[in-house]
Amino acid sequence: MSAVVDKAGPMLEALDERLTLANYVKRNLRKVFPDHWTFMLGEVALYSFIILLLSGIYLSLFFKPSMTEVVYNGSYAPLKGLSMSEAYASTLDISFDIRGGLLLRQIHHWAAMLFVASMSIHVMRVFFTGAFRKPREINWSIGVGLLTMGFVEGFAGYSLPDDLLSGTGLRIAEGIMLSVPVVGTYIQFFVFGGEFPGDIFISRLYGVHILLLPGIILLLITAHLMIVWYQKHTQYPGKGRTNDNVVGYPVLPVYAAKAGGFFFVVFGITVLMAGFVTINPIWAYGPYTPDQITAGSQPDWYMGWLEGALRIMPNWETTAWGHTISWNVFIPGGLVMGLVLTAMAIYPMIEAKVTRGYKDQDHDLLDRPRNAPVRTGLGVMSLTFYILLWIGGGNDIIAKFFDLSINQITWTLRFAIFIVPPLAFVATKRACLGLQRKDRDKLLHGRETGTIIRLPDGEFTEVHAPLSEEEKAVILSKTDHIPLEAPAETDANGVALSKRKLKAARRTAHLSRWFYDDNIPKPTPEELAAAEAHILHGYEEGHLVTEHRDSLEPEGGVLHDPNAEPAEPSK
Repeated sequence: MSAVVDKAGPMLEALDERLTLANYVKRNLRKVFPDHWTFMLGEVALYSFIILLLSGIYLSLFFKPSMTEVVYNGSYAPLKGLSMSEAYASTLDISFDIRGGLLLRQIHHWAAMLFVASMSIHVMRVFFTGAFRKPREINWSIGVGLLTMGFVEGFAGYSLPDDLLSGTGLRIAEGIMLSVPVVGTYIQFFVFGGEFPGDIFISRLYGVHILLLPGIILLLITAHLMIVWYQKHTQYPGKGRTNDNVVGYPVLPVYAAKAGGFFFVVFGITVLMAGFVTINPIWAYGPYTPDQITAGSQPDWYMGWLEGALRIMPNWETTAWGHTISWNVFIPGGLVMGLVLTAMAIYPMIEAKVTRGYKDQDHDLLDRPRNAPVRTGLGVMSLTFYILLWIGGGNDIIAKFFDLSINQITWTLRFAIFIVPPLAFVATKRACLGLQRKDRDKLLHGRETGTIIRLPDGEFTEVHAPLSEEEKAVILSKTDHIPLEAPAETDANGVALSKRKLKAARRTAHLSRWFYDDNIPKPTPEELAAAEAHILHGYEEGHLVTEHRDSLEPEGGVLHDPNAEPAEPSK
């Protein structure tokens, strides 16, 4: 061992003389990262992607991306002698004839599900805590791009085996392409190389799945992590935490050890799921033929909302000048997803505009969701919209399981998609404002202890204890945003604003008031000081009464002083 160190030493010194890496590495290996369980969601996504790469390399050695028709003669007896594509036959061979093939297939598929799921929850965590604010708007856009690429990559992956379920999904994708006005047929011919399904699509999709999309995802992940490293990580509010510091652990040895161990935890759980829970049993579906469809077919969960949008959309079509525009496919299949992802990408700019965010300092301290009720309400409203569409994607399964009419379910969802999300927004906003009032009451009146005492004058009262420094720091981290004022009709130089600029400024001011007008303000420093003195005095008095418990007699679960003067009966 010493010989290896003796040889490596001069080599490392020579490398450092030329690249001056020692100071850079030393400085960055002591970089501090905050510690919170929600930060692991991003790590789960990263580790899932690594598992996808490793398992995908193994599967690519045996998969044949060809639509050439062959006769199956493998180990799975129910399909023996059946005509199918080479892609489907090679997938069956991987599942039944390649050592460890089925396990690797299931690891790959479960890792894909976990990759998209962890990214989705990570995006929600970033949104609800305001981690997308300045200076992290670019990283938020990269995250939305990663989520979009994850959707597309997952869809491409489970479409490759050319089984009946994946072929049904491709048929739906082809319908969405054809629904695009004017250029739909050109898009379809370009993607499939002719009429659906053609004979070259699987080989095209294979190249996209193993080269193009993974390369884009890897590039986006690298950029995402580099920006996080450079800008430093956000942190939750607490004692001693500000926008100007980071409270946590250094990369070495603490963070690196925890991250390395967590990778093997994620890998182990993925392998356990792959070993015990079957996913995508393509042998049960059979090979794809264009004139057949799988009964009760369902896509992977992350595409369920798109399926639901297609199912609940009314049959709207427009025919003009000999052309038919299928709004019933184009709106739910292309327009809704595009609008949702675009709204996600530009939301940081909208919020920054109505909160003077472009002029504020950097936001390294996270928001509590209750302190941004409109943002939290919008997030819950979006989740409600997503869940309703997701339910619509399984309307046939729900109808069969609960013995309901599929038409009733569809019509209920058509109304609910416009009614329930706004109600969810209002309820969430009111709940957040209620929690803000509760926090204000805690600051002004203290924490409830559950101890009720009877005073000498007969009054019953509950003892309130002062808040801990950590609790106060968390509550006082709230920022009291001041809504933008109505714009003046002239600028700073007295020049009258154009009607267009004046209307835009007024719209921004209205939006700002909608965001922040009814927030509950924090107590002033004077109110806080007086309240703390009052709470401390009451707590000390309550402590003096309750510390002599042996001399007190319990009366109806309440501490009662027998020496106290009896209270006059209430009239």
